[in-house]
Amino acid sequence: MKVLVKTGRGMGPTIRARRHVPVMVAEVMELLRPEAGKRYLDGTLGMGGHAEQILERSSPDGQLLGLDRDRVAIAAAEQRLSHFGPRLFLRCVNFVDAGRVLEELGWERVDGVLLDLGISSHQLESPERGFSFQAEARLDMRMDQDEPLDAYRVVNTYPVPQLERLLRDYGEEPKARRIALAIDAARKRKAIETTRELAEIVARLMGRKKTRIHPATQTFQALRIAVNRELEGLEAFLRDGYGLLLPGGRMAVLSFHSLEDRLVKRAFQKWSRSCLCPPKIPTCRCGWSQKVRLLTAKVIFPSQEEVQRNPRARSARLRAVERLRT
Repeated sequence: MKVLVKTGRGMGPTIRARRHVPVMVAEVMELLRPEAGKRYLDGTLGMGGHAEQILERSSPDGQLLGLDRDRVAIAAAEQRLSHFGPRLFLRCVNFVDAGRVLEELGWERVDGVLLDLGISSHQLESPERGFSFQAEARLDMRMDQDEPLDAYRVVNTYPVPQLERLLRDYGEEPKARRIALAIDAARKRKAIETTRELAEIVARLMGRKKTRIHPATQTFQALRIAVNRELEGLEAFLRDGYGLLLPGGRMAVLSFHSLEDRLVKRAFQKWSRSCLCPPKIPTCRCGWSQKVRLLTAKVIFPSQEEVQRNPRARSARLRAVERLRT
């Protein structure tokens, strides 16, 4: 196995490479169709569950490049996937940099690309990472712990209008203004330091209704997206991500909320069109040509059986395309 890991400040907390079932693995593999002798890119490696399936199904000589900006995830995936030896390449970078890494490897393009967006299981299950309100921890939420911006800084320094905007835009929170004002009132008394403190502020404002979804869920989603610039990164990748695929290559994207899925849907629809000119223009002037064909006319959701086995799959949405052969 060739591990190309960007070095940085201390590795931080370590985790064991737990055995786990990746979300919608059967559906993803059916769409990607891994084959021997081909090359694949897993742009969001996480614990390596999907990567493991791709490598197994592309035996004996299929290769995979796994990317993740979380150094702890890279270390765990390296442990889990070590038995694949030289068929596996790892790099600790954001998937936005996939084109550059492929060029460094001399691959240029690949036969399949997978993005499993959102937060990974090990990040949620590591209290010290500050992603979850289920445990007391310092507000952090950074996927890349070398980044300077964390949730503590956002919560305690962003002006109320900026907080309101990110809660509304990234959390789709209808009470964004009231939550932003409540945060501002609390931080004037003392800095909001922990996940529990923030969750309690939101819960007091929203009231403790008997629902399975915590009232701070959308606030935490908004902060995580803002800290990690998730939508900006996804938009950048989707501008020309089709260019990573060889003719006949396939791309599958798993998203976990409507903001991500909307971006993926619009990009895939654009890539599948033969012209981008307004309908009233009689002749094409845009110079665009169709790049892909849609493999999923409609979004695919997980089965009820999978949701019962793995609650994390509950909000998953899967879309895929295939690069044209001409």
